[in-house]
Amino acid sequence: MKKLYTIMALVLLASMLLTACGSAATSAPTAMPAPTQAPAATAAMPAATTAPAATTASSAPSISVGMVTDTGGIDDKSFNALSWAGVQEAETQLGVKGSYLESKQQSDYQTNIQQFLSQNVNLIATVGFLMGVDTATAAKANPKTDFVIVDYTYPDCSPTPPNTEGKDCGSATVMPNVMGTFFQTDEAAFLGGYAAAGMTKTGKVGTFGGVNIPTVTIYEKGFEAGIKYYNTKHNTSVQLLGWNTAKNDGLFTNNFTSTDDGHKFAQNLQQEGADIIMPVAGGVGLGSAAYCQESKTCTIIGVDTDWFVSAPEYQSIELVSVQKKVDVAVFNAAKAVQAGTFQGGTSTFDLKNGGVDLSPFHNFDSQVPQSLKDEIAQAKQDIISGTITVNGVLGISQ
Repeated sequence: MKKLYTIMALVLLASMLLTACGSAATSAPTAMPAPTQAPAATAAMPAATTAPAATTASSAPSISVGMVTDTGGIDDKSFNALSWAGVQEAETQLGVKGSYLESKQQSDYQTNIQQFLSQNVNLIATVGFLMGVDTATAAKANPKTDFVIVDYTYPDCSPTPPNTEGKDCGSATVMPNVMGTFFQTDEAAFLGGYAAAGMTKTGKVGTFGGVNIPTVTIYEKGFEAGIKYYNTKHNTSVQLLGWNTAKNDGLFTNNFTSTDDGHKFAQNLQQEGADIIMPVAGGVGLGSAAYCQESKTCTIIGVDTDWFVSAPEYQSIELVSVQKKVDVAVFNAAKAVQAGTFQGGTSTFDLKNGGVDLSPFHNFDSQVPQSLKDEIAQAKQDIISGTITVNGVLGISQ
């Protein structure tokens, strides 16, 4: 199904261009937490590696890693920042030389990738679904350079037109020099939805996305499923505002950067009755957190990172976070390149191997009933075992 999403995403996002120029490569943004333990291997993939605890650099040959951000920027406190944390950990633990280029608009993707190619870096990490075509195009033209892309997999071309490589899609085949990554974030978001349904006092919770693309809506789909499962188990009728899987439609800011939009969308959802909000919009979500903190009318479910750690200024209103451990994916790719074991294909991260998860409740831990924690833990095990599926709960054929 993901193969079909690319065409839709390219059309939907043509209007997203922001006005700014590309930036020079740099290597010292705001630090993020060190990568968490890497997930164990899935059946189809080589074993992932735990970032070592030691702080001394590896004695293996030094390599260079260049990271290209999406338009959210390096300090989005979300998946760009977390991807960079993976590079930083590789610098510390493996002795690699890391740098990044920020993309201010979509047209910067190709330019930034080309700049790293001209510098002959060993590994180029591209962050985000929107870089799928540009990454594949560059990789095909430069087979001696390795690439890892966050939130994208190949092959991505539809069997029916339009399916022109380099235009409508990236590649009709797996590329030996490109590691794609897929995060089963709907599984972790399911747990977040279940938690939200169990904690709401108004009977309404809300969500919104940055853009209607698969890597955003997969969160919302899982969130909806978790709420629906809670309702079934408890004979309740908690409502979700802002997303409907059946219609593949909801609320979207059409950007990942405007905190003003985040503030406004959270305010609108809260005024409609939502007291728990999950923004899936990168840095936009920080505006929602600010609104909840200022108004004292709502709490936030963070995404990608554990917001309690990455956005500590909002600890008082962060209920829990749906985590996607992209730092581990980037770190593992760098380690594989250095070791000479890098392989193209897809690395999948899910609840079973620890690549996605629900964070601790932190400051809210004492407010969450033990019975709800136990139900969430059981739901997690049931998802891992296959007893529960997101599609099954939503009534979608597998």
